[in-house]
Amino acid sequence: MDQMAPGADFLQLDPASAPARGLTDWLVDALRGAIADGRLTPGVRLPATRILADELAVSRGVVVEAYRRLADEGLVSGRTGGGTRVLARPVQPSRPTRTVPPSGRPRLPRPRLPIGQGIDLSPGVPDLSAFPRSTWLRAERAVLAEASPEDLGYGDPRGHPRLRDALAPWLGRTRGLRVDPDDILVVAGVAQAAALLAQQLQREGLDTIAVEDPGSRGAVEELEYWGLRAAPVPVDDEGIQVRVLAETGAPAVFLTPAHQFPTGVVLGPQRRRELLAWDGELVIEDDYDAEYRYDRAPVPALHPSAPDRIAYAGSTSKSLAPALRLGWLVAPRRRHPDLVAAKHATDLGSPTVPQLVLARLLESGEYDRHIRLVRARHRARRDALLETLAAALPAARVTGVAAGLHLLAMLPDAVDDVAVADELRDAGVLVHPLSWHRRLPGPPGLVLGYASHPPDRLRAAGAVIARIVG
Repeated sequence: MDQMAPGADFLQLDPASAPARGLTDWLVDALRGAIADGRLTPGVRLPATRILADELAVSRGVVVEAYRRLADEGLVSGRTGGGTRVLARPVQPSRPTRTVPPSGRPRLPRPRLPIGQGIDLSPGVPDLSAFPRSTWLRAERAVLAEASPEDLGYGDPRGHPRLRDALAPWLGRTRGLRVDPDDILVVAGVAQAAALLAQQLQREGLDTIAVEDPGSRGAVEELEYWGLRAAPVPVDDEGIQVRVLAETGAPAVFLTPAHQFPTGVVLGPQRRRELLAWDGELVIEDDYDAEYRYDRAPVPALHPSAPDRIAYAGSTSKSLAPALRLGWLVAPRRRHPDLVAAKHATDLGSPTVPQLVLARLLESGEYDRHIRLVRARHRARRDALLETLAAALPAARVTGVAAGLHLLAMLPDAVDDVAVADELRDAGVLVHPLSWHRRLPGPPGLVLGYASHPPDRLRAAGAVIARIVG
């Protein structure tokens, strides 16, 4: 398609209706709305920035910035000689069937936004528009050009040796792990790592695992699906309360120590020492978003302190995209052979070509460069939401801001955070009430993801939150 609506007829935009200030926001909203309702379909070319600026009697910088924001959201793409084209129509979240896992606890419902365009602030969603498409394509072409016929077979269920060779020094350099390539098992994300470990514990006759509370409901449901009973342990400003952990009698625990989900706290030094002295069988360390830190020094992984009892899991889901289904598991060596056998029985091994592409990005430094670029973008987005909330809700206590992809806004004790989340959903802003991630009683709050929206959208969402909560 090569359509372009010329002149002032383009979307019937009327410069007279634009506000005296906020021209860029006005134009972005108009274009975004036209993409959402189908007036601008995938493949349509937008007017040249100079032409549209002339027609609207605005500076060219206004149009350039509007196009840039839409590109950040993954709605348009521009290239030299090809103009700026619409990529896709935003997908409205749908309401899936409510399912019940073997544990009998209903899975987390995914509420949908009202008809029309809303702002989804669900936590754990990275900036998918920042996926390095051109870098990935270049690396994939190079991989396919040099791959041997054997590389296209089923391969090693542990993961391709080239990726494990690249991951070992990278994990050492960035997370402090001291591992050999043979210690690494390539998996389809942290979810598969948790599933393999849960099944292994079941085979050993263990049926209980301690979990942080509040903690990731999705992770808890994953563990329960595979037959483990979750024993909630309270989290405070220093992380999981190890004394209470010991009282549960659970032989294993699932933790997010570097950036606890959803509170954002770091497991304190004294708690680390207490955890290492705990006599449990296994600690599962989910290092889900350690790449993103803004206002604090990096926190080393737990694994190097007790590699014989800690299984370390990470993935590219937050750094690149969940769709890649690429992750890694470094388990205690005595557990490794059984996990490899289970991985082979599950899927014969992870897809080889994406592994080789990731290996090439790690070897070349492109992966680290991408992380630095996206980290700066996430910081700006966090700041926009944080500043809006601070100005509109000065009494609110906001935590977890120093790292990650989300923040936690605590609410007064008398507030029903589920009801607030429902009201926000009806107003077009989707959030997680903190209660969804609790099993024990505790204060209410809202878990707000900020990575997938540009600052202007986050400011708009923050204003809605302030209006409803305030």
